[in-house]
Amino acid sequence: MARPFGIALTGGIGSGKSTVSSIFGKFGIDIIDTDEISRELTARNGPAIGRLLEAFGKDYIEDGSLNREKMRKLVFSDESSKQRLEAILHPLIREEAKRRIASVKSPYYVIVVPLLFETGHYRDLADRILVVDCSESLQIARTMTRSRLTRDEVLSIMKNQAARPVRLAGADDIVANEDGPEALEMAVAALHGKYLTEYLKNPS
Repeated sequence: MARPFGIALTGGIGSGKSTVSSIFGKFGIDIIDTDEISRELTARNGPAIGRLLEAFGKDYIEDGSLNREKMRKLVFSDESSKQRLEAILHPLIREEAKRRIASVKSPYYVIVVPLLFETGHYRDLADRILVVDCSESLQIARTMTRSRLTRDEVLSIMKNQAARPVRLAGADDIVANEDGPEALEMAVAALHGKYLTEYLKNPS
């Protein structure tokens, strides 16, 4: 059976991906968040914990769940550890994402993939790419406030993500998140209408 019409939602850190996906959710659209799936897999006694324990040792597992902060520091400083982590998690995340797509009830779905351009994963599970965009200064300010990271820490994360021009060049659709919640909701509503039209033109 053909899958429903799908939108891959991505953007740099602090751009507002979660906010945009929650607006689509308010319109009754099924949201499949790969970060959320990752957190479930690595939560207390989650499906990935056994393999992570075997690969990285007990220092990275705390109370039966992944110590995400400790792991983040490791993978940012060691490429081989990053590859080991991805080899464990990516197949499990993809399998669960496909399972959720098979259960979609809304006319189309949104799959949130923060590192879509960096990894190339999940492009085959969507028909259009939607980039949430804002200035880099806003990305930094929002992330520092939300995650209590220093400016240098945020810049280090951004350096490991696709550059803003790369994301914009690869987008089918762009939603700007510069002008506050009301403007953002209106922009997402317009996209929602567009995607419903796309779905009706190309029913599964």
